[in-house]
Amino acid sequence: MQIKTVEIDNKKEINFILGQAHFIKTIEDLHEICVTASTALKFGIAFCEASGPCLIRHTGNDTELEELAVKNMKEVAAGHSFIIMIKDGFPINILNQVKNCAEICRIYCATANPTSVIIVDTEEGRGILGVIDGFSPKGVEKEDDIAKRKEFLRMIGYKC
Repeated sequence: MQIKTVEIDNKKEINFILGQAHFIKTIEDLHEICVTASTALKFGIAFCEASGPCLIRHTGNDTELEELAVKNMKEVAAGHSFIIMIKDGFPINILNQVKNCAEICRIYCATANPTSVIIVDTEEGRGILGVIDGFSPKGVEKEDDIAKRKEFLRMIGYKC
């Protein structure tokens, strides 16, 4: 058994959701979730099939995001794992629908941060142990930090 990390290629700081599912139908169900969430949402999805031909299944409505999803899943290469790369939207726009999808087992992260995936390799295959999402805290927020947080959430339209 070998444990290592794989960096998610996300130089443009695109939001993404990384998770685990259990069935080939996942790729089509995730596509439907994305297209029904918003007509503006651009996305690319890749899913590592864990049996049969063991292919990386992919779909999307944005070629660049779809290629980026496939590239990342080639590196992660863990059975039944998936990634949804998102532009012109945020994970919050689809996260509950993704979690409620019958095939979804686990969400590891939903972020645009630099992300390392902790991988274990065995003779049988590869799995995801967890993720490192972003950076460690540098302190505890103070009153001015609270005001900035509240202002930011209202500026981007998530709070009134």
